[in-house]
Amino acid sequence: MSPYEIVEAFEAEVAEYAGARYGVAVNSCTSAIMLASSLRFCQGYTREAFLPSRTYVGVPQAIIAAGGRVVFIDFEWSGQYGIEPLRIVDGARRFRRGMYVGGTLHCLSFHWGKHLKVGRGGMILTDNESEANLLRKMRYDGRTPGVHPRDDSFIAPAWHVYMIPEDAARGLMLMDHMPDDNEDIPWDDYPDLSESFKVASWVG
Repeated sequence: MSPYEIVEAFEAEVAEYAGARYGVAVNSCTSAIMLASSLRFCQGYTREAFLPSRTYVGVPQAIIAAGGRVVFIDFEWSGQYGIEPLRIVDGARRFRRGMYVGGTLHCLSFHWGKHLKVGRGGMILTDNESEANLLRKMRYDGRTPGVHPRDDSFIAPAWHVYMIPEDAARGLMLMDHMPDDNEDIPWDDYPDLSESFKVASWVG
């Protein structure tokens, strides 16, 4: 099995478990949210994103890095929440069979503290083939895997955030023993970010 095939096998396994058609593996959930936000902005969605005031700091950072503006709202959530109106789901603290929210870009975390303990990694789930194909280019400097840059076309903003085959292989092994139902990981250790981001001159 080639390095590309190992990553593809892992993507297919997680997508099937989650109930999505496609998975796009990246190096972290933060990168997943950044790519998902960038794609939404390219699709013409508003650049304003609403987040719970208590979430992981990487989430607003990722949206801002993609060119968005964050608005914090005080609401409680469990396991995952929607980043509206972008139709993105931050699902870093939920991992159970059938968890995919249809019609969204659903972002997962494989950090060692999460359910699928790869150590590092994330994924974007989608039912849209064209979105999946574009996200695969966006995670790899805009490149098409297996195509030399001189023969490729570059059609979207991109980063260097792909998942390495070694992490995908570990993920495949861990998926062999993954239960169908896992309890959500509590989120109450997150601080309120609304005040600290309000005074940051580079936000918005």
